Amino acid sequence: MHLTITVLEIVAPVFLLAAVGFAWVKLGFEYRIGFVTQLATSLAVPCLIFVSLMRTEIAPQALTALSLATLAAYGAITLVAAALVRLGRLDRRTYEAPIIFGNTGNLGLPLALFAFGDEGLGYAVVVFAIMAVWTFTYGIWLVAGSGSFGKVLREPLVWATVLGGIFLWQDWQTPAFLTNTLALIGQMAIPLMLITLGVAVARLKPRGVGQAVVISAIKLMLCAGIAWGVGRWFALDPVAFGVLVLQVATPVAVTSYLLAEKYGADAQAVAGLVVISTLMSVGALPLLLAFLL
Repeated sequence: MHLTITVLEIVAPVFLLAAVGFAWVKLGFEYRIGFVTQLATSLAVPCLIFVSLMRTEIAPQALTALSLATLAAYGAITLVAAALVRLGRLDRRTYEAPIIFGNTGNLGLPLALFAFGDEGLGYAVVVFAIMAVWTFTYGIWLVAGSGSFGKVLREPLVWATVLGGIFLWQDWQTPAFLTNTLALIGQMAIPLMLITLGVAVARLKPRGVGQAVVISAIKLMLCAGIAWGVGRWFALDPVAFGVLVLQVATPVAVTSYLLAEKYGADAQAVAGLVVISTLMSVGALPLLLAFLL
C-alpha cells in the first residue's frame, strides 16, 4: 500500500497538470500552443537544463556513463524500429520516428524530478538533450528526407546542455543574481510543458485506433526492455538506471506529430499514436515506477 501511495504521489501531479490543459481546451478557452511551445523550448527549458547541470552534485563519470548508455539505448531502438517498420510494411516516414522518440521533455523531466528529486532531474536533462539532438538530425531526415545540422546549431537547448556540461566539468558557477534569475525562468518549464501536452492531446484527432494500440504497446515494451538491458550492461547507479528506463519508455513525443505535419507524412496516423500511447502511459508508467523505486 505504501508503494502504491508513493507512486500515485509521483504521477498524479504530472497527469493532473496535463488534465488542466485538456480541460482548458475543451472548455473553449484560447491557448496559443505555438507561442507557449516556443517560450518553453527556447527559454524555459534551456534555463532549466543549464541550471540543473550547473548545480548538480553528480560525478562527471556518472554523467558520462549515462550519456553513453543513452546513446547505446537509442542506437539499439533505432535499429530495431527500422526492422519492425520494414517487417510490418509500414510507411517509414510516418511510423519509424514515433517508435523511436519518446516524450522525454513534457513527461520525462517532471516524472524524473518527482520520482528521484533534483539528482534525477540532472540525469533526466542529459537523456532529454541527447534525444532532442537525435530528433533534430535523424528524426528530421526520416520524415523530410534531409538532414538539419544547422537546425541543431540553432537550438538553445543544445547550447544550454553544452554550457551546463562545461560549467559542471569546470565546477564553475554563475553569479548568484544570474543563477536565481535563470532558475526562476526554468521553473516555468515543467508546468508549461505538461499543460501544453494536455492541450495538444485535446486537439489531436486519432485515427486507426486498433493499429495505434498495437504499435504503442510494442513501443512501450521495446523501449523499456532495451533501456533496462542497456542500463544493466553499463552498471548505472540506481537513480541513473531508473531515469534512463523511465525517460526512454515515455510515450510518443508530440514532436513526432509536428514533424509529420510539417514535412507531409501521415500526421493523423501519428496523432493517433500520440493519443493512444499517452493514455496507455497513464497505467504503464506508474507500474514501471513501482519496479524502479
